[in-house]
Amino acid sequence: MFPASSYQTIYLILVSLLSFAICRNYTNSGRRINSRIREGKLLREVVFVFLLSLFIGFRPISSVFVDMVNYADFYDTVSTMIFAFDWRAENIIFDNLIYLFASLGIKKELFFVVVSIIYFVCMYIACKRLFHNDAFLVYVVCLAAFSTFSYGVNGIKAGAAASVFMLAIAYHDKIIPSLLLALVSYGFHHSMQVVIVAWIIVLFYHDSRVFLILWLLCVLLAALHVTFFQELFASLTDETGSAYLSNTDSSTHSFSLSGFRLDFILYSSIPIIIGGYLILKHIILPKEYHLLLSLYLLTNSVWLLCMYAEFTNRIAYLSWFIYPIVLIYPFLTFLRGKHPIIPMKLVIYGHLLFTIFMAFIYY
Repeated sequence: MFPASSYQTIYLILVSLLSFAICRNYTNSGRRINSRIREGKLLREVVFVFLLSLFIGFRPISSVFVDMVNYADFYDTVSTMIFAFDWRAENIIFDNLIYLFASLGIKKELFFVVVSIIYFVCMYIACKRLFHNDAFLVYVVCLAAFSTFSYGVNGIKAGAAASVFMLAIAYHDKIIPSLLLALVSYGFHHSMQVVIVAWIIVLFYHDSRVFLILWLLCVLLAALHVTFFQELFASLTDETGSAYLSNTDSSTHSFSLSGFRLDFILYSSIPIIIGGYLILKHIILPKEYHLLLSLYLLTNSVWLLCMYAEFTNRIAYLSWFIYPIVLIYPFLTFLRGKHPIIPMKLVIYGHLLFTIFMAFIYY
């Protein structure tokens, strides 16, 4: 087991090496791959995903991973209790899962491994269903997102919920499984109620041009420090969500600092700029991309309206978890073989370097 302080460094070195290797060998020719090569490639990918899950899952219980210590302490507290399914639990699946594991005497390290497997495996399956032969490239882009490591070791409830919801998105062509998976994600973390409502909206109406205008309007409202909608959402959500939205105290940590977050807006805007460019160029966009972009725009708009809340990054994550997919989607589908204004490899490297900058310089 490695020292807790080294995990993020090792993780980013691994992701960097994979990013450079994949980009170096990538071809957008779309050539067919014979079944034996495809099966070998799939096996290597699956092995990597499980090894990564084990590496993160078996991390030491340390304050370096912030909330992990709280989960471990809670696990020890409930380990003496007899399990009974609690229908009133705030996060009905995650909370009962931790009660079950603890009451059965299973070591808490194995619980963290299971959550890690849910997080990384669901993410991979979603990429596989959406991108097929390009799935591993997209998966590595997802791993390189600057919020991915944090929600794999710290905010693990929200991270697992987001990965399950990525599966719901991947099954957008099958409404019942998609909505069931969305409900499962809510069972892992109650914050997914925002994403579920947004998903239902975009399933029925996904003209991304309209949501782009909405997003720009929300940027203006945030700049004008309009908090009406933040207060409205606080009155509509549960007790925990209301506490987050009602508290605007600034943290000393730059990541959770409240106020007008120009840095977060600039980061959030990159896939929107690419999507906006495609819309203005009147390029015919597939329904799947409209769904993804519309969902991202709508959920990011909610964050803009709640920007002055405490721990604003946790609200932003409700859109950021699909950020890598929305970012890379055009380059692997309808722009394949063409010459877009920004080369795909440049986008991948820039995305990775941003994460490295945030991890080792900005914070």
